[in-house]
Amino acid sequence: MELFIRIKDGAPFEHPILSENFRQAFPNVDTENLPAKFARFVRIEAPVLGVYEKNQTVSYQLVDGVYTDVFTCEQMTAEEIAAKQLVVKDNWVNNNGFASWLFNEITCTFEAPTPMPINEKFYRWDEPSTSWVVVPVEE
Repeated sequence: MELFIRIKDGAPFEHPILSENFRQAFPNVDTENLPAKFARFVRIEAPVLGVYEKNQTVSYQLVDGVYTDVFTCEQMTAEEIAAKQLVVKDNWVNNNGFASWLFNEITCTFEAPTPMPINEKFYRWDEPSTSWVVVPVEE
């Protein structure tokens, strides 16, 4: 996807413009030899927020000679992390989560005490035996 952005007072102005729209709006601009008030723009997919990140924002900045998306986010405070963990733990209990599973503070999720086998079989967790058991597949 080819994009362009207007430059006003040396900074990106408004939002990137699709090449088809750009050519319709500015038919006299040579896209192979852009004047200083326009620049090529490279769209970057937004990264997935980490488990303890929030408020992702995007700005348009010049990076290595090309205008592009630059994403930033805030780290949660210790209080926000504790509150999020409490919600996850409460939901686990309220939805009859397995008692043997352990809370992982890094991922803010519950995990089985032993990893599920990775092979061509299907498994389910069996709480009484605290183990993974094969689920029979009907043929």
